Amino acid sequence: MGDEDRIVEAVESGKDDVVVPTSLVDDGPAQGEQSLVLRLREMGVPQRIKLALRGNREARVHLVRDNNAVIRRLVLRNPRITEDELLAIAKTRAADDELLRTIAENRDWTKSYQIRHALVTNPKTPITVALRMMSSLLDRDVRRIAKSKNVPATVAGQAKRMILRRPGGG
Repeated sequence: MGDEDRIVEAVESGKDDVVVPTSLVDDGPAQGEQSLVLRLREMGVPQRIKLALRGNREARVHLVRDNNAVIRRLVLRNPRITEDELLAIAKTRAADDELLRTIAENRDWTKSYQIRHALVTNPKTPITVALRMMSSLLDRDVRRIAKSKNVPATVAGQAKRMILRRPGGG
């Protein structure tokens, strides 16, 4: 078990000694954007791990773009993450494929049509994930995907084949 795993386990069990500003854990008035980015940059990995797992919305928004892949992944394990935040991650082209795959693997999150649609239309979503989810989209959205230049050619091609196979398609 690595150091990061031990820190995660300690934070999740509530037995950690990692100190982070309470203003970044409690949901309160927003911090200044610039000061928050600077504060996060100055923090060590243990503090950022704790914030990823326990931080407020503002901290999660920034930590999901952290340079450390472990930190980004841990944001998705934060129990307070909302559907709106997940949707924003699924839509952003800056999200890495591992985050998108993690969202796609969670059945509770993919119950949301908007999240499934965002995953299919995000060019960074692994193709196997996008193809699997496309079958659950509405005809009008599949038609848009078939014409889209912003999705991988494989996904657009599959959308075209789905349209032709459906009654009234083509």
